[in-house]
Amino acid sequence: MKHPQPIPITPQTKVSELLQNYPHLEETLIGLSPEFQRLRNPVLRATVAKVATLAQVARIGGLDVAGVIHALRRAAGGDESPPVDAMGGESGSPAGAGEEAPSWFDRDRVAATVDARPAIEEGRHPLPDVVRAAEALGPGGILELITPFDPAPLVGVLGGKGFDAWGERRGPQEVRTYFRRR
Repeated sequence: MKHPQPIPITPQTKVSELLQNYPHLEETLIGLSPEFQRLRNPVLRATVAKVATLAQVARIGGLDVAGVIHALRRAAGGDESPPVDAMGGESGSPAGAGEEAPSWFDRDRVAATVDARPAIEEGRHPLPDVVRAAEALGPGGILELITPFDPAPLVGVLGGKGFDAWGERRGPQEVRTYFRRR
């Protein structure tokens, strides 16, 4: 059986690529944050892990990106130096998460809410429901997404479709992310 060629471990590396090339790093990654236990869910592993970068999952886990890269490189037996630009110039976490709401945000303009927690608990990916709801927004409308963690990969997908995002953590298992069309 041919083994995949090892890839560099960078903030832009997709989780699925990392685990395909370095299967032994699964336990290392999961051990970095309790949030990463969700990688054991086969549906999230087959969907989210294909689009989520290490920079995005570090933010989801509340970790420093450079620290995650350093730990994974060390466990892989490679170069341990953290990248110069740990963020990799990437966006994916709700802009301004934890900060004051942006000027475009108005709670009264929330036109639709998608509570993705039940779908995630059932092992389904909420992406189709969220994209459908976002694309159905009227002018000035805001979509509210409720998840148990920072939905960084989903924010990246909708950002690519022309949506701004801002989020706030309401508790250990509740993140509210708001989207509006640019």
